[in-house]
Order: sequence, then structure tokens, then C-alpha cells
Amino acid sequence: MQLKQTLLIAVILGIISVTAWELYWRSQGHEPNIDDNKNLWANQRAKLEDIKENTVVIIGSSRILYDIQLDIWKEETNTDPVMLPTQGASPIPVFKDILENTDFKGTLMVGVTPPLLFATTYPEAEFMKRSQTLVDYYYNRTFAQRINHALSVPLQKNLAFIRDGDEAWDSDVDLKTLIKNLNPDDRSGPIYPPFNNFEDISLERHMKMTKRMEIDTVYANTVKNVWTAILSGDHPPPDKDGTISAFAELSKKFMDRGGNLILVRCPSSGLFKKVESLGFPREAFWDVLVEKSGAKGYNYLDYPQFENLFLPEWSHLAVKDAQFFTSELIKIMKSDGTLSNSKTN
Repeated sequence: MQLKQTLLIAVILGIISVTAWELYWRSQGHEPNIDDNKNLWANQRAKLEDIKENTVVIIGSSRILYDIQLDIWKEETNTDPVMLPTQGASPIPVFKDILENTDFKGTLMVGVTPPLLFATTYPEAEFMKRSQTLVDYYYNRTFAQRINHALSVPLQKNLAFIRDGDEAWDSDVDLKTLIKNLNPDDRSGPIYPPFNNFEDISLERHMKMTKRMEIDTVYANTVKNVWTAILSGDHPPPDKDGTISAFAELSKKFMDRGGNLILVRCPSSGLFKKVESLGFPREAFWDVLVEKSGAKGYNYLDYPQFENLFLPEWSHLAVKDAQFFTSELIKIMKSDGTLSNSKTN
């Protein structure tokens, strides 16, 4: 009898503690949010094992993940997009995986972020490893990992303090992050300013920027501070010839088997635009990549309607501007006859 009472008290105290902890973080402005992690990516990659005729695959880095809005894409093209960009990484490992391990020969759209794509093809480099890690996880994940992720989704959707992410956002409120922020470890490398989360994503990896990032200038500036610290650091020179050669080889093989390859240069502004313009001049990088790959290329700089889009932290579009960018880009691609299996309106 005493054991039952103890158990009941423990359960009640546990519920009260969890409720109080959740209410506290909600009072601080936190909301439940699904984390963009390796499981979401792997679930999308699995769709290529049973390819539909109207599938469009999108790869690249975080810019195209934020800037292409899936609901608009589906509605205006009548195609089913599979979102496989890897944040902060080169698309080359993913491109290679699609080419070597699938029969996909539909439309492949590649987001080109110059500092990431042109950096290197060295497998151990961070930009390459981030993508390769996701590819490897897809092939090596266990049933236990799949079940664990499935069970975590309802918790992520309903509890603000629950996270299952791979990125180390400083605004996360899990115990590990809270302890890390109290005791920063300078032995792991340079200490950057706080890097706060600004993503809102669905299970299909439909990414949108959070409203707070759009309206809270102070919060947006915390991310700008991180970009400034990173862009101001010392970096090895880009491997222009090696990356373009590797990408062009993959492109040729993909198009030789009937694939439709599209390159997209998404917008940037502020310090990012300045660094990319000086360090990766269009004539030497983008233009050569388009020529050598033989792909159809769309650079936002070529279209006046993309001149004044709002990028709160210089690198990713606010939601309304991402919707506009997606819709306008579709119109441009349709007028060129680039998109197949799509509505003609």
C-alpha cells in the first residue's frame, strides 16, 4: 500500500515538474518545434527508392531549403518535390549518392551557395562531411533509430523544451545546451557569438523562417554576429577547379541518363553578398560552373524582381519573400521550358 502511495506521489510530482518547466519556457517565448535532423533527411531520401513520375529532387544547402516553399511549388508545378538540401554543406556527396545509388532521372534542382559548393571536395573537410554523414546515416540507420524518431515527433510537436536536433542552437532549452551555455568549452575551437535558432520545419522538410527572426531586429542581429565572426575568420582558398570538375563530371553522367539538371543561385545580402561577390566572382565561379556542367542556370542577380528581397540575417529569405521567390522562379522556369511534368497554366 505504501509503495502505491509513493508511486502516485512520484507521478504527480513528475507531472507538476514537467508542466512547470514547459510553462516557464513558453513564457520565455519558446514554442514546440520539429527539429531538422538526420532522420527527417533520411525519410525524404527514402522516397527515391520508389520514384514517382512527377518527382523533383532538390539538393544544395540551407538557402534553397528556406527559399523554395514546398506548398507553392506543389501547387504551381503539379510536381512532388523531395527536399534533400544539407544545411551548411556541399551538395556534391548527395548528388553522387543520387547518381550512383538510384535510378532517378527526373528534374534535379541544385542550390548553389558559393562558399559551400566551391570550398573543396576533400572528403574529410567539414562542408563535405556534413553531407556525407547524412548519406551514411540513411544507409546505416537501425529500426530502433527509426522508431525512436517516430516516437519523438509527437513530443516535439507539443512540448517546447523537447528537441531532437543535430545542430547546436544556443537558443535550445534542452539540459545539454543549457549546461554548455553556462560552461563554454574553449578547447573545442573558437567561441562564436550565440547562434540562435530561426527555423520552422515540417516533416516533409518544408522550411520557413520564424516570425521572430523577421520582426525582432535584436534577435536577427545575433545571427548576423555569428556570420560576421565566421566570414571574418581565416579560410583556405576555394578549390575552384577541383569542385567545378567534380560537379561537371556528375552532371554529365546525370544528364546522359536523361536527367534534367537545374542550378539556382539563391539571394544573399549584406556582408554575405559582399564576401561572395569579392571571394567568388560570378564570371570565374558561377558562369564557369554553368558552362562546364551544361545545366540550366538561374541566378537571382539576373532578375530585377529579386533585387530588394528581405533577408533578415543576410542569407535566407523571410517567408513572404521566399513565397514570392518560389512563385517567380517557377514562372521563369516555365517560360524557358525548363520544368517538365508541370502545369502550364
